[in-house]
Amino acid sequence: MPEEFQVTKRDTNPEKRMPFWEHVEELRQRLLRSLFAILVFAVVAFLFKSFIFDFVIFRPKDPDFITNRLLCQLGHSLHSARLCINSHPIELINIDLAGQFKAHLLVSFMIGLALAFPYLIWQLWLFVRPALRYSEKISIRTIMWAASFLFTLGLMFGYYIISPLAINFLSTYQISQDLANRINFQSYLSVLLTLTFSSGLVFEVPILVYFLSKAELLTSRMMVSGRKVAIVVILLIAAILTPPDVFSQILLAIPLLLLYELSISIARRVERKREKEIQVE
Repeated sequence: MPEEFQVTKRDTNPEKRMPFWEHVEELRQRLLRSLFAILVFAVVAFLFKSFIFDFVIFRPKDPDFITNRLLCQLGHSLHSARLCINSHPIELINIDLAGQFKAHLLVSFMIGLALAFPYLIWQLWLFVRPALRYSEKISIRTIMWAASFLFTLGLMFGYYIISPLAINFLSTYQISQDLANRINFQSYLSVLLTLTFSSGLVFEVPILVYFLSKAELLTSRMMVSGRKVAIVVILLIAAILTPPDVFSQILLAIPLLLLYELSISIARRVERKREKEIQVE
């Protein structure tokens, strides 16, 4: 195992004090490495323009996208045509002279950020590791890897579940038959990227709850008391984004509800650990 990943019991001594400017220099080095990693992945994404746009960016709007296809097959089985979302390809237009080039740059950067995220988490771990005791290193390292996993899971959930449902809803929504939808490419791209990356950030809620619980700013009792409100908000979001079909609403709501329950469990675990430490003292 590389030395950077090794955690031994000899690390139980407190942090060896470093001068302030050494901390700043260490942080600068970590940030530069992180930015370089994002840049490398962004350049790779930029070079694979055709694949990125034809097989990633434009896919959620097509009828043969895996989510659209599976829901449509399920709709046929249940005799519910409403489940056939995005059944007609959406024609996108570009009205900005530099629009396609700017979109190419934006998508390349966002993909670079997504691909480099595990490396960014690793750099953050290496920066905070010297300041931690042995027991803290074990728990924080686990949290760092969990954050990377949850972010990736959130991106997939946003891309494969939320985005197709939202694209179907927004592209077919009309306030009048006299007003046709002519969708600008930049608008489509904004919705897709916003929903996908927002979902990745939402899946980081358990990590945020962990640190808020450690700081005693959030308790499991507070989350339990707000559970009914959270359920209503989640179901409302699911009802807005999905077709008027119970199954699709449940498909969107269940992962978000599980995420909330996981956050409650994390807060309880932190509280139990704190109580044990108090009893030992």
